Amino acid sequence: MQRDKLPTIKEIAKRLKVSTSTVSRALHNHPSIGYITTYRVHKLAEELGYEPNLTAISFKQRKTYTIGVVLPNLSEAFFSTAISGIEDFAATKNYNVLLGQSLDDPEREKRIIETMKTHRVDGMIVSITKNTDNYDHFDQLTKYHIPIVFFDRIPEKKDISYVACNLESGLLQALNLLIEQGHRKIGLINGPDQLIASNQRKETYLKGLTDNNIKPDEKLMVSSSLSKESNQQATSSLLELKDRPTAIITFNDYVALDAIAIAKKHGLVINKDVSIISFANLPIWEYMDNRPLASIEQFPYRQGEKASEILFSFIESQSSTDESTEPLSNQQIIFDSELIKHL
Repeated sequence: MQRDKLPTIKEIAKRLKVSTSTVSRALHNHPSIGYITTYRVHKLAEELGYEPNLTAISFKQRKTYTIGVVLPNLSEAFFSTAISGIEDFAATKNYNVLLGQSLDDPEREKRIIETMKTHRVDGMIVSITKNTDNYDHFDQLTKYHIPIVFFDRIPEKKDISYVACNLESGLLQALNLLIEQGHRKIGLINGPDQLIASNQRKETYLKGLTDNNIKPDEKLMVSSSLSKESNQQATSSLLELKDRPTAIITFNDYVALDAIAIAKKHGLVINKDVSIISFANLPIWEYMDNRPLASIEQFPYRQGEKASEILFSFIESQSSTDESTEPLSNQQIIFDSELIKHL
């Protein structure tokens, strides 16, 4: 006969003729409850298919055992890999992950943050949109004692915790490789100006050229909104120059894919007529014929894992009953990027 309702502690207590507090303690193997009673409670609970009321437990402990993660686009391999790092670490803490995609829309990002706040997630990990320039929705979280850790795309904001990658190390390696191969006309397809990462790329690019006694050429530096059309337009603007670049460094692998397609339309052979180096290091490159000369690895799994580690240190600190414990300070962790050669 099919049950209409899930069994409760009260039902178990009634059948065994004991108090509900006794059943509750027995289910948690409390030492104050004898072995026989504990055995009988567990046996009946199993027979009835009893499952603990997580909502009630969460209410009592003031936890939902859920963290929220907001990122631009899960279809990008970088972010899907980062999510794996986050979920793997969260699993070690018996936590669930609530995921939201901003799709690079600041208003959508705000709505997701508000929804997660309403659902009282215990903490958040966020990679902001390329267009986010107002951070009020993040500031609101502090009023609800919801800790937040940023990764990869970080707001220009003080007193925050974040995990990021040092783009300078990998980009300088890329420039040195190209210069060693004889390239002097090196183009840069950068991302949106409002992204911190775009400014870091540009500054390092200029530094690398100057350090090698190569005069930077403004015409060789272009920006893309990171849409397919913008990537293609940026690539075409470089390849149609009278004195076009012999090598191009792209903002990420998706820009590189569009750049490779446009270069082929111009009748150019990849990494012969024009060499390509990209950021992120897509795992699919090893299966492709037209791949970049190299990619700059940003270690998304490690970023996600470390962001989770920091977030849970905050969550556990808030749960501490030791009133003498000092609040944890913000943490900023930066990994070095690394050039990975494909050819």
